[in-house]
Amino acid sequence: MIRAASAYPAKAANDHHRWQLFFYTYPVRLSSLQHRQGFLGTFLPSQFASVAVLLLFSLEVSPVLLESQTKPTSMSFDSLSKRAAESREADRVDEAVSLYKRALVLRPRWPEGWWSLGTLEYDRNNYPVAAKAFQRLLVLAPKHGTAHLMLGLCEFEMGQEEAALKNIQAAEKLGVAQNSQLFQVMLYHEGVLLLRKAKYEHAQEVLQQLCRNGAENADIVRSLGFSVFRLSPKAAPPETSPGASVIQRVGHAECLVGRKKFDEARAEYKSLLAEYPEFPDIHYVYGHFLLEANDTEGALPEFEKQLDLTPGHLNARLQIAAVKYRVHSAAGVPYAEQAVQLAPHLPFAHYLLGLLYADTGQYAKAIPELEIAQKAFSNEAQVYFALGNAYARTGRKEDAAKARLTFARLNQQKAGESTDNVHGQKPRELDQGKLERENRQPDQ
Repeated sequence: MIRAASAYPAKAANDHHRWQLFFYTYPVRLSSLQHRQGFLGTFLPSQFASVAVLLLFSLEVSPVLLESQTKPTSMSFDSLSKRAAESREADRVDEAVSLYKRALVLRPRWPEGWWSLGTLEYDRNNYPVAAKAFQRLLVLAPKHGTAHLMLGLCEFEMGQEEAALKNIQAAEKLGVAQNSQLFQVMLYHEGVLLLRKAKYEHAQEVLQQLCRNGAENADIVRSLGFSVFRLSPKAAPPETSPGASVIQRVGHAECLVGRKKFDEARAEYKSLLAEYPEFPDIHYVYGHFLLEANDTEGALPEFEKQLDLTPGHLNARLQIAAVKYRVHSAAGVPYAEQAVQLAPHLPFAHYLLGLLYADTGQYAKAIPELEIAQKAFSNEAQVYFALGNAYARTGRKEDAAKARLTFARLNQQKAGESTDNVHGQKPRELDQGKLERENRQPDQ
Protein backbone atom coordinates (compact mmCIF):
# COMPACT_ATOMS: atom_id res chain seq x y z
CA MET A 1 0.00 0.00 0.00
CA ILE A 2 1.06 3.59 -0.31
CA ARG A 3 1.48 4.09 3.39
CA ALA A 4 4.01 4.52 6.17
CA ALA A 5 6.73 1.91 6.27
CA SER A 6 5.79 1.03 9.84
CA ALA A 7 2.38 -0.10 8.62
CA TYR A 8 3.72 -2.12 5.70
CA PRO A 9 1.87 -5.47 5.51
CA ALA A 10 3.62 -8.80 5.81
CA LYS A 11 2.18 -9.97 2.50
CA ALA A 12 4.55 -7.57 0.74
CA ALA A 13 6.82 -10.54 0.26
CA ASN A 14 4.38 -11.97 -2.24
CA ASP A 15 5.15 -11.33 -5.92
CA HIS A 16 2.26 -8.99 -6.60
CA HIS A 17 3.09 -6.84 -3.58
CA ARG A 18 6.83 -6.43 -4.19
CA TRP A 19 6.31 -3.17 -6.06
CA GLN A 20 5.60 -1.58 -2.70
CA LEU A 21 9.32 -1.69 -1.93
CA PHE A 22 9.47 1.66 -3.68
CA PHE A 23 8.08 3.19 -0.55
CA TYR A 24 10.45 1.74 2.04
CA THR A 25 12.47 4.93 1.93
CA TYR A 26 9.55 7.21 1.11
CA PRO A 27 7.01 6.57 3.91
CA VAL A 28 3.57 7.74 2.89
CA ARG A 29 0.06 7.22 4.04
CA LEU A 30 -2.56 8.36 1.60
CA SER A 31 -5.02 9.06 4.36
CA SER A 32 -2.54 11.36 6.10
CA LEU A 33 -3.64 14.49 4.28
CA GLN A 34 -5.05 17.63 5.81
CA HIS A 35 -8.03 19.45 4.42
CA ARG A 36 -8.06 22.64 6.46
CA GLN A 37 -8.63 24.69 3.33
CA GLY A 38 -11.18 22.53 1.54
CA PHE A 39 -10.12 20.64 -1.55
CA LEU A 40 -6.64 22.24 -1.61
CA GLY A 41 -5.50 21.10 1.85
CA THR A 42 -2.16 21.83 3.46
CA PHE A 43 0.74 19.49 4.13
CA LEU A 44 1.19 17.45 7.27
CA PRO A 45 4.56 17.55 9.04
CA SER A 46 7.54 16.42 7.01
CA GLN A 47 7.40 12.79 8.05
CA PHE A 48 4.26 12.38 5.96
CA ALA A 49 5.18 14.61 3.03
CA SER A 50 5.52 12.64 -0.20
CA VAL A 51 3.50 11.11 -2.98
CA ALA A 52 0.01 11.39 -1.54
CA VAL A 53 0.09 15.13 -0.99
CA LEU A 54 1.11 15.72 -4.57
CA LEU A 55 -1.63 13.36 -5.67
CA LEU A 56 -4.17 15.55 -3.95
CA PHE A 57 -2.77 18.80 -5.28
CA SER A 58 -2.75 17.40 -8.83
CA LEU A 59 -6.42 16.48 -8.83
CA GLU A 60 -7.78 18.39 -11.81
CA VAL A 61 -11.50 18.95 -11.53
CA SER A 62 -13.69 21.05 -13.75
CA PRO A 63 -13.86 24.67 -12.50
CA VAL A 64 -17.62 24.44 -12.85
CA LEU A 65 -17.67 21.50 -10.46
CA LEU A 66 -15.40 23.23 -7.99
CA GLU A 67 -17.48 26.38 -8.12
CA SER A 68 -20.58 24.36 -7.50
CA GLN A 69 -19.04 23.01 -4.32
CA THR A 70 -18.35 26.43 -2.85
CA LYS A 71 -22.01 26.85 -1.99
CA PRO A 72 -22.85 24.55 0.90
CA THR A 73 -26.05 22.58 0.50
CA SER A 74 -26.60 22.45 4.23
CA MET A 75 -24.87 22.95 7.56
CA SER A 76 -25.08 19.20 8.01
CA PHE A 77 -22.72 18.68 5.07
CA ASP A 78 -20.32 21.34 6.34
CA SER A 79 -20.26 19.74 9.74
CA LEU A 80 -19.76 16.24 8.38
CA SER A 81 -16.98 17.22 5.99
CA LYS A 82 -15.16 19.13 8.72
CA ARG A 83 -15.43 16.25 11.17
CA ALA A 84 -14.33 13.80 8.46
CA ALA A 85 -11.19 15.85 7.76
CA GLU A 86 -10.43 16.10 11.47
CA SER A 87 -10.85 12.36 11.93
CA ARG A 88 -8.60 11.70 9.00
CA GLU A 89 -5.90 14.01 10.35
CA ALA A 90 -6.12 12.24 13.70
CA ASP A 91 -5.77 8.86 11.95
CA ARG A 92 -9.20 7.71 13.15
CA VAL A 93 -9.73 5.87 9.88
CA ASP A 94 -12.99 4.03 10.63
CA GLU A 95 -14.61 7.21 11.89
CA ALA A 96 -13.33 9.22 8.91
CA VAL A 97 -14.67 6.66 6.42
CA SER A 98 -18.09 6.72 8.06
CA LEU A 99 -18.21 10.52 8.02
CA TYR A 100 -17.10 10.79 4.40
CA LYS A 101 -19.76 8.30 3.35
CA ARG A 102 -22.46 10.29 5.17
CA ALA A 103 -21.24 13.54 3.62
CA LEU A 104 -21.21 12.00 0.14
CA VAL A 105 -24.83 10.99 0.52
CA LEU A 106 -25.64 14.67 0.93
CA ARG A 107 -23.27 15.83 -1.80
CA PRO A 108 -22.51 13.00 -4.26
CA ARG A 109 -20.73 15.38 -6.68
CA TRP A 110 -18.02 16.19 -4.15
CA PRO A 111 -14.67 15.28 -5.76
CA GLU A 112 -12.61 15.72 -2.60
CA GLY A 113 -14.89 13.38 -0.74
CA TRP A 114 -14.57 10.56 -3.28
CA TRP A 115 -10.81 11.05 -3.38
CA SER A 116 -10.54 10.97 0.41
CA LEU A 117 -12.79 7.94 0.70
CA GLY A 118 -10.87 6.11 -2.01
CA THR A 119 -7.47 6.75 -0.46
CA LEU A 120 -8.68 5.84 3.02
CA GLU A 121 -10.10 2.54 1.79
CA TYR A 122 -6.96 1.89 -0.26
CA ASP A 123 -4.86 2.46 2.86
CA ARG A 124 -6.71 -0.27 4.70
CA ASN A 125 -6.57 -2.71 1.75
CA ASN A 126 -10.29 -2.42 1.01
CA TYR A 127 -9.68 -2.34 -2.72
CA PRO A 128 -13.22 -3.00 -4.03
CA VAL A 129 -14.66 -0.06 -2.09
CA ALA A 130 -11.67 2.13 -2.97
CA ALA A 131 -12.11 1.26 -6.64
CA LYS A 132 -15.76 2.32 -6.56
CA ALA A 133 -14.78 5.63 -4.98
CA PHE A 134 -12.19 6.30 -7.69
CA GLN A 135 -14.74 5.32 -10.34
CA ARG A 136 -17.15 7.91 -8.94
CA LEU A 137 -14.35 10.46 -8.95
CA LEU A 138 -13.59 9.70 -12.60
CA VAL A 139 -17.19 10.43 -13.50
CA LEU A 140 -16.52 13.96 -12.25
CA ALA A 141 -12.96 14.20 -13.62
CA PRO A 142 -12.64 11.63 -16.44
CA LYS A 143 -9.30 12.92 -17.72
CA HIS A 144 -7.50 12.92 -14.41
CA GLY A 145 -4.52 10.63 -14.77
CA THR A 146 -3.79 10.14 -11.07
CA ALA A 147 -7.32 8.92 -10.40
CA HIS A 148 -6.94 6.44 -13.28
CA LEU A 149 -3.69 5.24 -11.75
CA MET A 150 -5.21 4.72 -8.31
CA LEU A 151 -8.12 2.83 -9.85
CA GLY A 152 -5.62 0.71 -11.80
CA LEU A 153 -3.69 -0.08 -8.62
CA CYS A 154 -6.91 -1.20 -6.95
CA GLU A 155 -7.75 -3.41 -9.93
CA PHE A 156 -4.23 -4.83 -9.87
CA GLU A 157 -4.69 -5.88 -6.25
CA MET A 158 -8.09 -7.40 -7.08
CA GLY A 159 -6.61 -9.47 -9.91
CA GLN A 160 -8.45 -7.53 -12.64
CA GLU A 161 -5.37 -7.30 -14.81
CA GLU A 162 -6.96 -6.24 -18.11
CA ALA A 163 -8.78 -3.33 -16.47
CA ALA A 164 -5.71 -2.46 -14.40
CA LEU A 165 -3.47 -2.22 -17.46
CA LYS A 166 -6.04 -0.12 -19.29
CA ASN A 167 -6.30 2.39 -16.45
CA ILE A 168 -2.56 2.50 -15.77
CA GLN A 169 -1.85 3.16 -19.44
CA ALA A 170 -4.55 5.83 -19.43
CA ALA A 171 -2.79 7.42 -16.47
CA GLU A 172 0.51 7.32 -18.34
CA LYS A 173 -1.09 9.01 -21.34
CA LEU A 174 -2.96 11.65 -19.34
CA GLY A 175 -0.17 12.33 -16.87
CA VAL A 176 0.04 11.85 -13.13
CA ALA A 177 1.26 13.88 -10.17
CA GLN A 178 4.80 15.11 -10.64
CA ASN A 179 6.43 12.80 -8.14
CA SER A 180 9.18 10.36 -9.09
CA GLN A 181 8.12 7.58 -6.71
CA LEU A 182 4.56 7.63 -7.99
CA PHE A 183 5.82 7.57 -11.57
CA GLN A 184 7.99 4.57 -10.74
CA VAL A 185 5.03 2.73 -9.23
CA MET A 186 3.05 3.36 -12.40
CA LEU A 187 5.83 2.09 -14.69
CA TYR A 188 6.54 -0.95 -12.55
CA HIS A 189 2.92 -2.05 -12.55
CA GLU A 190 2.65 -1.48 -16.27
CA GLY A 191 5.80 -3.54 -16.85
CA VAL A 192 4.60 -6.40 -14.66
CA LEU A 193 1.18 -6.48 -16.32
CA LEU A 194 2.72 -6.46 -19.81
CA LEU A 195 5.03 -9.26 -18.72
CA ARG A 196 2.07 -11.34 -17.54
CA LYS A 197 0.37 -10.74 -20.91
CA ALA A 198 3.53 -12.02 -22.68
CA LYS A 199 4.13 -8.57 -24.22
CA TYR A 200 7.80 -9.05 -23.55
CA GLU A 201 9.39 -6.39 -25.74
CA HIS A 202 7.00 -3.70 -24.53
CA ALA A 203 7.55 -4.80 -20.92
CA GLN A 204 11.30 -4.55 -21.47
CA GLU A 205 11.01 -0.99 -22.75
CA VAL A 206 8.86 0.09 -19.80
CA LEU A 207 11.11 -1.53 -17.22
CA GLN A 208 14.23 -0.07 -18.83
CA GLN A 209 12.59 3.33 -18.53
CA LEU A 210 12.49 2.74 -14.79
CA CYS A 211 16.24 2.08 -14.84
CA ARG A 212 16.79 5.17 -16.94
CA ASN A 213 14.97 7.18 -14.27
CA GLY A 214 17.32 5.87 -11.60
CA ALA A 215 15.13 3.14 -10.07
CA GLU A 216 16.71 -0.27 -9.63
CA ASN A 217 15.91 -2.95 -7.09
CA ALA A 218 15.82 -6.73 -7.12
CA ASP A 219 12.22 -6.90 -8.33
CA ILE A 220 12.73 -4.50 -11.22
CA VAL A 221 15.89 -6.30 -12.29
CA ARG A 222 14.26 -9.73 -12.04
CA SER A 223 11.23 -8.62 -14.04
CA LEU A 224 13.51 -7.09 -16.65
CA GLY A 225 15.41 -10.37 -16.85
CA PHE A 226 12.16 -12.25 -17.45
CA SER A 227 11.23 -9.86 -20.25
CA VAL A 228 14.61 -10.25 -21.96
CA PHE A 229 14.39 -14.05 -21.87
CA ARG A 230 10.72 -13.86 -22.97
CA LEU A 231 9.90 -15.86 -19.89
CA SER A 232 6.70 -15.83 -17.86
CA PRO A 233 7.23 -15.23 -14.14
CA LYS A 234 5.21 -18.41 -13.58
CA ALA A 235 8.05 -20.34 -15.24
CA ALA A 236 10.74 -18.77 -13.07
CA PRO A 237 13.54 -21.11 -11.92
CA PRO A 238 14.01 -21.71 -8.17
CA GLU A 239 15.43 -18.66 -6.42
CA THR A 240 18.69 -20.34 -5.40
CA SER A 241 19.33 -21.99 -8.79
CA PRO A 242 21.94 -20.89 -11.35
CA GLY A 243 19.06 -20.01 -13.67
CA ALA A 244 17.71 -17.46 -11.22
CA SER A 245 21.16 -15.91 -10.94
CA VAL A 246 21.50 -15.68 -14.73
CA ILE A 247 18.11 -14.01 -15.08
CA GLN A 248 18.99 -11.52 -12.36
CA ARG A 249 22.35 -10.68 -13.92
CA VAL A 250 20.89 -10.30 -17.39
CA GLY A 251 18.24 -8.01 -15.90
CA HIS A 252 21.01 -5.94 -14.36
CA ALA A 253 22.84 -5.77 -17.70
CA GLU A 254 19.69 -4.57 -19.44
CA CYS A 255 19.12 -2.03 -16.69
CA LEU A 256 22.56 -0.69 -17.62
CA VAL A 257 21.41 -0.59 -21.23
CA GLY A 258 18.45 1.49 -20.14
CA ARG A 259 20.99 3.97 -18.76
CA LYS A 260 23.04 3.81 -21.98
CA LYS A 261 25.96 2.18 -20.17
CA PHE A 262 26.66 -0.26 -22.98
CA ASP A 263 30.27 -1.01 -22.07
CA GLU A 264 29.34 -2.09 -18.56
CA ALA A 265 26.45 -4.15 -19.90
CA ARG A 266 28.74 -5.84 -22.42
CA ALA A 267 31.17 -6.76 -19.66
CA GLU A 268 28.35 -8.34 -17.64
CA TYR A 269 27.20 -10.35 -20.65
CA LYS A 270 30.72 -11.57 -21.43
CA SER A 271 31.13 -12.70 -17.85
CA LEU A 272 27.84 -14.61 -18.06
CA LEU A 273 28.79 -16.26 -21.35
CA ALA A 274 32.09 -17.39 -19.86
CA GLU A 275 30.29 -18.99 -16.92
CA TYR A 276 27.19 -20.31 -18.68
CA PRO A 277 28.00 -20.75 -22.41
CA GLU A 278 25.14 -23.20 -22.95
CA PHE A 279 22.46 -21.59 -20.81
CA PRO A 280 19.16 -21.61 -22.75
CA ASP A 281 18.81 -18.55 -25.01
CA ILE A 282 21.90 -16.83 -23.61
CA HIS A 283 23.48 -16.33 -27.06
CA TYR A 284 20.21 -15.03 -28.50
CA VAL A 285 19.84 -12.57 -25.62
CA TYR A 286 23.43 -11.40 -26.02
CA GLY A 287 22.97 -11.05 -29.78
CA HIS A 288 19.86 -8.95 -29.21
CA PHE A 289 21.86 -6.72 -26.87
CA LEU A 290 24.58 -6.31 -29.51
CA LEU A 291 21.97 -5.17 -32.01
CA GLU A 292 20.83 -2.54 -29.51
CA ALA A 293 24.48 -1.48 -29.20
CA ASN A 294 24.66 -1.18 -33.02
CA ASP A 295 27.12 -4.06 -33.25
CA THR A 296 25.49 -5.97 -36.11
CA GLU A 297 28.66 -7.84 -37.02
CA GLY A 298 28.99 -9.12 -33.46
CA ALA A 299 25.30 -10.02 -33.17
CA LEU A 300 25.12 -12.35 -36.17
CA PRO A 301 27.56 -14.98 -34.80
CA GLU A 302 25.65 -15.06 -31.51
CA PHE A 303 22.37 -15.83 -33.28
CA GLU A 304 24.14 -18.54 -35.29
CA LYS A 305 25.58 -20.04 -32.08
CA GLN A 306 22.06 -20.09 -30.64
CA LEU A 307 20.85 -22.05 -33.68
CA ASP A 308 23.71 -24.53 -33.21
CA LEU A 309 22.54 -25.09 -29.64
CA THR A 310 18.80 -24.90 -30.42
CA PRO A 311 18.10 -25.78 -34.09
CA GLY A 312 14.40 -24.95 -33.78
CA HIS A 313 14.95 -21.45 -32.35
CA LEU A 314 12.42 -19.23 -34.14
CA ASN A 315 13.58 -15.82 -32.93
CA ALA A 316 17.22 -16.50 -33.79
CA ARG A 317 16.14 -17.25 -37.37
CA LEU A 318 14.08 -14.07 -37.54
CA GLN A 319 16.99 -12.00 -36.26
CA ILE A 320 19.43 -13.53 -38.73
CA ALA A 321 16.99 -12.90 -41.58
CA ALA A 322 16.52 -9.30 -40.44
CA VAL A 323 20.28 -8.74 -40.23
CA LYS A 324 20.80 -10.32 -43.67
CA TYR A 325 18.09 -8.08 -45.11
CA ARG A 326 20.20 -5.10 -44.33
CA VAL A 327 23.31 -6.48 -46.01
CA HIS A 328 22.59 -9.60 -48.14
CA SER A 329 18.90 -10.34 -48.71
CA ALA A 330 19.42 -13.50 -50.76
CA ALA A 331 21.22 -15.11 -47.82
CA GLY A 332 18.38 -14.12 -45.50
CA VAL A 333 15.60 -15.75 -47.52
CA PRO A 334 16.19 -19.34 -46.26
CA TYR A 335 16.06 -18.21 -42.63
CA ALA A 336 12.79 -16.33 -43.16
CA GLU A 337 11.28 -19.28 -45.05
CA GLN A 338 12.20 -21.58 -42.17
CA ALA A 339 10.68 -19.10 -39.71
CA VAL A 340 7.39 -19.09 -41.62
CA GLN A 341 7.39 -22.89 -41.60
CA LEU A 342 7.98 -22.91 -37.84
CA ALA A 343 5.38 -20.20 -37.13
CA PRO A 344 2.92 -19.91 -40.04
CA HIS A 345 0.58 -17.75 -37.95
CA LEU A 346 3.23 -15.14 -37.08
CA PRO A 347 2.59 -12.02 -39.21
CA PHE A 348 6.07 -10.62 -38.66
CA ALA A 349 7.66 -13.72 -40.21
CA HIS A 350 5.53 -13.23 -43.32
CA TYR A 351 6.39 -9.53 -43.42
CA LEU A 352 10.10 -10.23 -43.24
CA LEU A 353 9.90 -12.96 -45.87
CA GLY A 354 7.90 -10.67 -48.16
CA LEU A 355 10.52 -7.94 -47.82
CA LEU A 356 13.32 -10.35 -48.60
CA TYR A 357 11.48 -11.76 -51.62
CA ALA A 358 10.84 -8.26 -52.94
CA ASP A 359 14.43 -7.20 -52.33
CA THR A 360 15.64 -10.17 -54.39
CA GLY A 361 13.22 -9.48 -57.26
CA GLN A 362 10.73 -12.25 -56.42
CA TYR A 363 7.71 -9.92 -56.44
CA ALA A 364 5.04 -12.52 -57.19
CA LYS A 365 6.15 -14.52 -54.15
CA ALA A 366 6.43 -11.38 -52.04
CA ILE A 367 2.81 -10.27 -52.53
CA PRO A 368 0.97 -13.01 -50.57
CA GLU A 369 3.46 -12.71 -47.71
CA LEU A 370 3.05 -8.94 -47.54
CA GLU A 371 -0.74 -9.23 -47.78
CA ILE A 372 -0.73 -11.45 -44.69
CA ALA A 373 1.40 -8.87 -42.91
CA GLN A 374 -0.89 -6.03 -44.05
CA LYS A 375 -3.87 -7.60 -42.30
CA ALA A 376 -1.98 -7.66 -39.01
CA PHE A 377 -0.06 -4.39 -39.40
CA SER A 378 -2.75 -2.26 -41.00
CA ASN A 379 -1.30 0.96 -39.55
CA GLU A 380 2.26 0.39 -40.74
CA ALA A 381 3.10 2.63 -43.70
CA GLN A 382 6.08 0.57 -44.83
CA VAL A 383 3.93 -2.52 -45.40
CA TYR A 384 1.90 -0.56 -47.96
CA PHE A 385 5.04 0.84 -49.56
CA ALA A 386 6.43 -2.65 -50.06
CA LEU A 387 3.06 -3.91 -51.33
CA GLY A 388 2.69 -0.98 -53.73
CA ASN A 389 6.12 -1.67 -55.16
CA ALA A 390 5.42 -5.39 -55.56
CA TYR A 391 2.04 -4.73 -57.18
CA ALA A 392 3.60 -2.29 -59.64
CA ARG A 393 6.36 -4.74 -60.58
CA THR A 394 3.77 -7.41 -61.37
CA GLY A 395 1.52 -5.15 -63.44
CA ARG A 396 -1.22 -4.61 -60.85
CA LYS A 397 -1.38 -0.85 -61.37
CA GLU A 398 -4.71 -0.22 -59.63
CA ASP A 399 -3.68 -2.16 -56.52
CA ALA A 400 -0.31 -0.38 -56.57
CA ALA A 401 -2.01 3.03 -56.66
CA LYS A 402 -4.27 2.15 -53.71
CA ALA A 403 -1.37 0.82 -51.64
CA ARG A 404 0.70 3.93 -52.32
CA LEU A 405 -2.17 6.23 -51.37
CA THR A 406 -2.51 4.38 -48.07
CA PHE A 407 1.24 4.63 -47.56
CA ALA A 408 1.12 8.39 -48.14
CA ARG A 409 -1.81 8.82 -45.74
CA LEU A 410 -0.20 6.80 -42.95
CA ASN A 411 3.12 8.48 -43.49
CA GLN A 412 1.47 11.87 -43.18
CA GLN A 413 -0.20 10.81 -39.94
CA LYS A 414 3.23 10.14 -38.50
CA ALA A 415 4.38 13.68 -39.19
CA GLY A 416 7.26 14.56 -36.96
CA GLU A 417 8.62 11.01 -36.89
CA SER A 418 11.55 9.81 -38.95
CA THR A 419 10.89 10.02 -42.69
CA ASP A 420 13.90 7.96 -43.70
CA ASN A 421 11.72 5.61 -45.73
CA VAL A 422 9.57 8.12 -47.63
CA HIS A 423 11.55 7.70 -50.82
CA GLY A 424 11.70 3.93 -50.63
CA GLN A 425 14.85 3.08 -48.75
CA LYS A 426 14.90 -0.13 -46.78
CA PRO A 427 13.30 0.15 -43.32
CA ARG A 428 15.94 1.29 -40.85
CA GLU A 429 14.99 -1.49 -38.43
CA LEU A 430 12.64 -4.43 -38.29
CA ASP A 431 11.06 -4.55 -34.86
CA GLN A 432 8.33 -7.12 -34.30
CA GLY A 433 7.33 -5.73 -30.92
CA LYS A 434 7.07 -2.19 -32.24
CA LEU A 435 4.88 -3.29 -35.15
CA GLU A 436 2.57 -5.21 -32.85
CA ARG A 437 2.20 -2.29 -30.42
CA GLU A 438 1.54 0.28 -33.13
CA ASN A 439 -1.08 -1.91 -34.76
CA ARG A 440 -2.84 -3.38 -31.74
CA GLN A 441 -6.58 -2.89 -31.49
CA PRO A 442 -8.08 -0.72 -28.69
CA ASP A 443 -9.35 -3.74 -26.75
CA GLN A 444 -6.02 -5.55 -26.82
